[in-house]
Amino acid sequence: MHVLLSIWGFFQNNILTKPAFFVGIIVFLGYLLLRKPFYEALAGFIKATVGYMILNVASGGLVGNFRPILAGLNQRFNLNAAVIDPYFGQAAAQAAVENIGRSFTMMMQVLLIAFLWNLVLVMARKLTKVRTVFITGHIMVQQSSTALWLVLLCFPGLRDPGVVAMLGLFLGTYWAVSTNMTVNATQELTNGGGFAVGHQQMFGVWAIDKIGDALNKKGSGTSQGKKIEDMKLPGFLSIFNENIVATSILMTLFFGVIMIILGKDTMHKMDGGFGANQNFGFYIIEKAFTFAVYLQILQLGVRLFVAELTESFQGISNKLLPGSVPAVDCAATYGFGHPNAVTIGFLFGALGQFLAIIGLIVFKSPVFIITGFVPVFFDNATFAVFANKKRGLTFAIIVTFISGVIQVLGGAFAAHYFQLAQFGGWHGNFDWDTVWPVFGVLMKNLKYVGVGICIVFLLAIPQLEYFFGKYRREKYWKVVEDYDSVKQS
Repeated sequence: MHVLLSIWGFFQNNILTKPAFFVGIIVFLGYLLLRKPFYEALAGFIKATVGYMILNVASGGLVGNFRPILAGLNQRFNLNAAVIDPYFGQAAAQAAVENIGRSFTMMMQVLLIAFLWNLVLVMARKLTKVRTVFITGHIMVQQSSTALWLVLLCFPGLRDPGVVAMLGLFLGTYWAVSTNMTVNATQELTNGGGFAVGHQQMFGVWAIDKIGDALNKKGSGTSQGKKIEDMKLPGFLSIFNENIVATSILMTLFFGVIMIILGKDTMHKMDGGFGANQNFGFYIIEKAFTFAVYLQILQLGVRLFVAELTESFQGISNKLLPGSVPAVDCAATYGFGHPNAVTIGFLFGALGQFLAIIGLIVFKSPVFIITGFVPVFFDNATFAVFANKKRGLTFAIIVTFISGVIQVLGGAFAAHYFQLAQFGGWHGNFDWDTVWPVFGVLMKNLKYVGVGICIVFLLAIPQLEYFFGKYRREKYWKVVEDYDSVKQS
């Protein structure tokens, strides 16, 4: 037993929670299963790992670039509120768990059970109709943390082994089913890219795909509205056709307004990178342009690791888990949409969040919400990419604005109802502001019956997709295994 725990500890600390190496090893194994030469498998491992590390650098840079502004809002206006962000949510969940005298180390045990259960559901695909394996390690840690607190809150008398077993099965079912829900939309977006979304907004991606299909069917069977890439702006506005230019200008305006309101002195206190002799205007421009830089870096990383993962996973899909695909970070989709869709999603998602926050103030909400960068950027950028592909610019704007409103209102309810507002944070991403609060309410009020309802509900979704979805029965598997033939039929 000690040996097994040691092996798991090594795997957990060095691979599972380090998604770059996790993806790299999957690529390496996939190429070996495809009988590629060892040196090709090694090259694939290096390119996939480095590509994912580049993506991580870009993601971390985007978050870090915005963090001083977030801290400035808190300092300047003396705000004491819940931040809707998975990193703040994870910290709040840990503080809450330890505050009631329970061990937060259960979180990693939950992660193990959930991951193994996800694999079991894929292995039993003929029965479960599940095709996806969640492999985004840092997201798995964040979700395990928040979900652990929900179960301890709803079942305070449940002993640790019961908590781990029940939550592991529940969370693993959510990972397997929710990522499976994004397969069709992601295959259409990437033209058979061979992966799914494994992040924090899978129900949102699914809803956008379904609503877009319904609207297209109601119209003429084809996408309505001009897409971002089809727009040719006249005169001086044509400079916005260039992604780097559009992002830099729009972010300068967006960040500029906020930082001017915060003031030069506040930003000096919050950001060590703001030099004592640096002009405030040039500092604002630098922050905005840095945003554009990290977006370009992110897309470079995406191109590197997605290409390797897509090709090599065929080995795993053919030999170990037939008909399966990996579910990876939502940022992997950005390279398959127009680059300006990412910026538009962020801007209109932020607008929706800010208006919803004003609504909380006006109606004297018991919980005040502070915008978190991860939900407002990664959720809404992802939604905009899918929405633009499905219905065009107008659909992308409407979807991301509504998403921003939902993130704040759902986050305010969840932070208050699940008692995490007092610890300063809530998970904040779309799924955790919509379906997870519903799961939590059911667990809190119906106890074990509520857990059963949630798991049965989740397991029913792939069955409904298989028998009644757009790609039903034999097409359900072919959309993963041979997308070209499905597209032509």
